[in-house]
Amino acid sequence: MRKRLLCSIYSFHSTVLPAFLLVPSSLYPLSEVKLARIPSETQEEDGVSLKYSSLGSPLSLFPSSPVVPGESTGIGMESYRSEPWTFNKILHLRGPSASSAGCAYSTLDEDADSIHKIKLYQNFRGKSILALDNGFCKYKHEKQQESLFLKEKDAMESLLANLFASISAVKAFYAQLQLAQSPYNPDMIQSSDLAIVAEFKRVSELKQTYYNNHLVIPHLACDPNRVVAAQIKEKHNLIKTYRITIDKLKADLKLKDSERFSLQAELLEVEKKNRALDLKLHPGRSISALVDLHPSGLNPTHFLAILRCTYKSIRTFVKLMENEMESVGWDLNAAATTIQPDVFRWKKPDHRIFAYESYVGSKMFSNFHLKNFNLVALEDRLQWSSQEFFQEFSQLRYVEQIKKLSQHSAIASFFRSKYLELVHPKMEESFFGNLDHRRAMLSSGRGFPNSAFFSHFVKMARRVWLLHSLFFSFEQESDRHIFQVQRGNRFSEVYMESVVDNNDGHRPTSVGFTVVPGFKVCSMLIQCKVFLSPADPCS
Repeated sequence: MRKRLLCSIYSFHSTVLPAFLLVPSSLYPLSEVKLARIPSETQEEDGVSLKYSSLGSPLSLFPSSPVVPGESTGIGMESYRSEPWTFNKILHLRGPSASSAGCAYSTLDEDADSIHKIKLYQNFRGKSILALDNGFCKYKHEKQQESLFLKEKDAMESLLANLFASISAVKAFYAQLQLAQSPYNPDMIQSSDLAIVAEFKRVSELKQTYYNNHLVIPHLACDPNRVVAAQIKEKHNLIKTYRITIDKLKADLKLKDSERFSLQAELLEVEKKNRALDLKLHPGRSISALVDLHPSGLNPTHFLAILRCTYKSIRTFVKLMENEMESVGWDLNAAATTIQPDVFRWKKPDHRIFAYESYVGSKMFSNFHLKNFNLVALEDRLQWSSQEFFQEFSQLRYVEQIKKLSQHSAIASFFRSKYLELVHPKMEESFFGNLDHRRAMLSSGRGFPNSAFFSHFVKMARRVWLLHSLFFSFEQESDRHIFQVQRGNRFSEVYMESVVDNNDGHRPTSVGFTVVPGFKVCSMLIQCKVFLSPADPCS
């Protein structure tokens, strides 16, 4: 009995009493709690004096239910203010001897497994608290943890800001180092090298500080202003890198321009040599042979020289037109098939350019055999003689400026007619987004459009016009003919030249379509260029 009583007393002092002190006053207001003063009996058990109520049970420290102000606790009460009660009045302990106390605490240690510490959870003014053995509240510990977390977060932001600033500085100085290589600048190379080494040392210091603190973020510069300053430094370094890159690109551009000018000069020199060699190899076939040309000295080789230049201009314009179609998203194969269905009989995509050349050639050489191109504006040319055509050829062969050509009414009318016939409105609108070229062609008061596309067209049309003038410069009508070959005709090497290499000599081939027409000038027969298709479709 004594052992159990001592255990109860120890448990009361160690758990119930601290818990009672933590009971919210809102639940059990002290002004309403009255300790019972009921006639009692005093008994002694094992040296401990206990005071019992008349009910035969020890006084209850806590009522079984919360006390409502103004109501009785269920036990006869008197005001605690009239005669204060303490816990010593409830439990009167006799002073134990040292030996008995040691025995009691030894017994407590033996029975420690049977004692359960009580933890009370209450709601104190809307805050959740836990009565811990060490006397600290949980919410206070959480505040400390949150404060520590915020400090480490600020330190991490500072660390990263300084790290990125150093890395961006390394990039900027490295770009500066590369720029100093060409042209060679030793001072800039040395300064850039020292700056890079210094920034790497700074990064190494950040790393060592981080690891030496046992992975605790070093509080390098937790001041928000310093963090912003590091970020600003990073942005400045990035801007510096971009500026250095721009300077490097400008230097590269100057170098490429100088190379381009050098190559252009070499190209002009090579072309000059080629013209000289062509003149030696084929006297009278080059354009240079047309200098100081007189009607009496006119021969078919002069016509052939102009025809070659015309073919070259047509191909250049076709390539430009194909590039424009591709840039605006046209289906090039479908467009080529629409013009010439047989163009892909050989199943080679690069053959589509022949379909485009046949389209342009058919438009530009239509009505070529007529003196006025079947244009009402050129009806007066029906009465021209061969000398008048040759005179016009001599006047216009050196005129290439569009402005001067537009002042010539006849050739200006030819340009308008051929452009409107060749360039469909939908094609022009897809190329330029408007129909300004067509409006300029239809309006006689407006000048010619100023665009690269129209400039190439004028160059091609001018060559066709000069070829037409030279064609009618031959006096005899029997000395000038133009012809083309219909689809399905058998190929003849006498009148035709194939633009496609036929490697299969055993398979008979036929003409698919004419690319550019052929001519017969005096006794010279100039073959027409044709696209050959296999007799049977390719599998």
